[in-house]
Amino acid sequence: MNKPSFVIDCFPECGSKYKKGYAVVAIDVIRATTTAITAVASGRKCFFAPSIEKAFSLAERMGDPLLVGELGGSMPYGFDLNNSPAEIAQRADTARPMILLSTSGTQLIHNTQECEVSYVACFRNYQAMITQLREHHKHIALLGAGTRGEFREEDQMCCAWIGDGLMKASFEPENSRTFEIINQWRNAPVEACTQGRSAEYLRKSGQIRDLQFIISHLNDLNSVFLVNNDEIIEIPLSRYDEIES
Repeated sequence: MNKPSFVIDCFPECGSKYKKGYAVVAIDVIRATTTAITAVASGRKCFFAPSIEKAFSLAERMGDPLLVGELGGSMPYGFDLNNSPAEIAQRADTARPMILLSTSGTQLIHNTQECEVSYVACFRNYQAMITQLREHHKHIALLGAGTRGEFREEDQMCCAWIGDGLMKASFEPENSRTFEIINQWRNAPVEACTQGRSAEYLRKSGQIRDLQFIISHLNDLNSVFLVNNDEIIEIPLSRYDEIES
């Protein structure tokens, strides 16, 4: 892999496949990475947990954390709110750290921690992610979280948009599946994801506000979001080189 290249892959277990030689990007548009990025962008500390046991373990070490998330679509007992970017965006208690748990997204993020560099992304910062990757990395894995054994449309779309930007910067897809996903979604409007099963679940469960939030917040953040131990931190693009040096 001498030339700059990238691959699109899916599901939480794939996070451990790219430990060496890759910058990895975890993507769970509906809803974990959107919720996490929205929380951090508001000034809130955001920690993630791969399991409910880990979530409560983290909570015991913090002062009055906000427990946010879902398992199988339902908010666990003892949690403060669902995995909702729309709700977290409206809360004023940003001094409270947040612990995020989700069925697939936080498992994926957890599994990328041993990779050389790990980011999270969503529709809100995909263009910033393109800029970051093409300027600082040669080999990249764009990883969708997947839900119920499916690589959901919204995650394919976000991966494809980032991948298309990398192709325009002379990065090469590493396999035919990656190229096929980009061709399918590179020019799709954001509203295309509203026809998928994730969007259907939000409508049926009365959580349409989250879907509206997700499709109405497009490239409004010029930052990258790094995985740092159990925390997700924000670094504005203008400061990245300064921090690296």
